[in-house]
Amino acid sequence: MSRRVFLIVLDSVGIGEAKDAAAFGDGGAHTMKSISDSSYFAVPNLLSLGLGNIPGLSFLGTTPAPLAAYARVEEQSAGKDTTIGHWEIAGLLSPRPLPTYPEGFPADLLAEFSRRVGREVLCNKPYSGTEVIKDYGDEHVNTGALIIYTSADSVFQIAAHEEIVPVETLYEYCRIARALLAGEHAVGRVIARPFLGENGNYKRTANRRDFSLEPTGETVLDVLQKQGLDVLSIGKIRDIFAGRGITESHPTHGNEEGMEVLLELQKKDFHGLCFANLVDFDMLYGHRNDIHGYAKALSAFDAWLPAFLAGMQDEDLLLITADHGCDPGDISTDHTRENVPLLLYGKRVKPVCLGVRNTFADIAATVADYLGVPYSTHGTAIKEAF
Repeated sequence: MSRRVFLIVLDSVGIGEAKDAAAFGDGGAHTMKSISDSSYFAVPNLLSLGLGNIPGLSFLGTTPAPLAAYARVEEQSAGKDTTIGHWEIAGLLSPRPLPTYPEGFPADLLAEFSRRVGREVLCNKPYSGTEVIKDYGDEHVNTGALIIYTSADSVFQIAAHEEIVPVETLYEYCRIARALLAGEHAVGRVIARPFLGENGNYKRTANRRDFSLEPTGETVLDVLQKQGLDVLSIGKIRDIFAGRGITESHPTHGNEEGMEVLLELQKKDFHGLCFANLVDFDMLYGHRNDIHGYAKALSAFDAWLPAFLAGMQDEDLLLITADHGCDPGDISTDHTRENVPLLLYGKRVKPVCLGVRNTFADIAATVADYLGVPYSTHGTAIKEAF
């Protein structure tokens, strides 16, 4: 029987401020604490695995006999965004932060982008994705000019109405921007943000797509692919790694579809890694400061979990973690610098406390070690769980 690893990233489900959170303006941030105060929060299955036994999470309630090994994990990279978080999970540390644009993008850069796509641009400020289409949607519809905005993250976002700019055309504009944003302006992601609707009722669609910077070094995905193993991606994983190291991609439009695909791929005979991102926590709830929506989403994942656990084979390993925080109870709508949870479950796993790990890269090292593939990374394989 081939060994299979299922790595599920609960996008932005942080578990409390990192040691350097204050340097990121995130002192006191705690995504898990904020959502646990909601009346919709119910995660009995995650608690049975040992979520509440993770250092610092005893307020959730501990279990005397957890089913999984568990740890609190710190990020070493200089960032709190999706790209850098996932790269570190895959073994690649980023000692320098990716560029951000709190004052908007340089005029000459936007002028060149405008020339290449043949359209004018609007906004050019950090903005909430829902608010920017509310404030600039009419002007975009009337003029055809593209809404360009950013956030506290290293992103260049292009919003356009699907009836004004067809989705595939918007994706092509993003490819043009991705080629332009290099060198000192090499942002982590160019993001297509299509929307529909009319004045006063614009809504983003599920056709978002990320065009990421290619990883700056070798990830565990690259190594697994080179060794002839399978690397299956679910959700935006392929985009985050610019397609590198992926042998089979399954794009999704939210958590529900992502969980359905996970159950389908669990039935597939493969040897290697299935890497999934469940984006709704971050995209729909964290960035909108929706505590109850966030709590409902994590509770829905928890309710789904038993079906997946029941389908695991003897050689399977399940890893559940996150890539950063996005505290919906925080005063901002941005990501928050937090530690993340790590749960390891499988027939071969000893249900032990793994303490505090000092880098997300321990996950990559563990994946490589479990699959018998040599990989040099800053992380350390978690051998004590086996």
